[in-house]
Amino acid sequence: MTDLIPWGLHAVPAEQLIEVERLGRVSRVDRGECDVVTADGLVRVLSDSQRSQDELAPVTGDWVDIGYEDGLGDVVARILPRRTSVSRRDPAERDLEQVLASNVDMVGVVHGLDRPLPAGRLERLLVIAANSGAEPVVILTKSDVAIDEPIEATVRSVARDSPVFVTSLEDGAGLDALRSAVGSARTLALIGASGVGKSSLINALVGTELLEVGDVRASDAKGRHTTTVRELVMLPNERGLVLDTPGIRAIGLWEAEHALDLIFEDLVELSGECRFRDCTHEAEPDCALRSVVDSGDADPLRVERFRALAQELEQQRVREEERQRRSERDGGSRRGRGKERRR
Repeated sequence: MTDLIPWGLHAVPAEQLIEVERLGRVSRVDRGECDVVTADGLVRVLSDSQRSQDELAPVTGDWVDIGYEDGLGDVVARILPRRTSVSRRDPAERDLEQVLASNVDMVGVVHGLDRPLPAGRLERLLVIAANSGAEPVVILTKSDVAIDEPIEATVRSVARDSPVFVTSLEDGAGLDALRSAVGSARTLALIGASGVGKSSLINALVGTELLEVGDVRASDAKGRHTTTVRELVMLPNERGLVLDTPGIRAIGLWEAEHALDLIFEDLVELSGECRFRDCTHEAEPDCALRSVVDSGDADPLRVERFRALAQELEQQRVREEERQRRSERDGGSRRGRGKERRR
């Protein structure tokens, strides 16, 4: 029998388990199928969205109720409510949420010190991490081959209150501190670009070459997408779980206004001093953000990134409201035509 407590069962509310027939946690999702850890061990389950519930398809980290169908075998009958969700805007759709992982306790934004740091990319990833409902942290890898730039100082200024772990796979620096931070029965999800060392980091934490890793190009330190699925891995001695994800290229935000406020808390607070409540921080008089930029008390690039992200989320909100109005209008029109036909 498999004890599900180390897999995070303690965090599932008891009332959600009342009608569950066969409980399991999704450890890996492939096309149409997924691996699920149950009390009876690891089982392979059909996982398409129609069998799970409406349009909600299972993702790695989900707790699910497993059913059985003649001719099909084990299927995902139901997905339990998600405690946390790591999401982005689907890169294939303009306004659609893509859930990358669920029920995690920490989201680690990973960056390799062997490459320059795009501050805007780090901010976007931190917004995604904070928006998940889990604890956002930053994990810097490859400290033994760090380029001659003050990347760590930049990271700490951008991350603000989020913990920062500096690690090296060569001498193991920072790994024990990271393991301790994850903790027993808790889950850490890793997000970041290809080649930053996510899979290598998991191998080091586990102590074996569990996941395939790829080389990075010497010219620009970019890697290929060695990780192609999201997989949940148990650390030795049941000391926590780590969830690997493929490298993220497109970092579209999804309904992340509150998370944006957390990452740019100082600028949000300052914007409350603007003369106009709906100030766009462009040309309005008495704009508090433009004032601190003009006085040299704020980084103009950071202020511009904040303004652009806020505008992106506002435009997303407006489009969603318009889509809902069209849907309600079209639905009303169809109902009206139905009544006319019945008369």
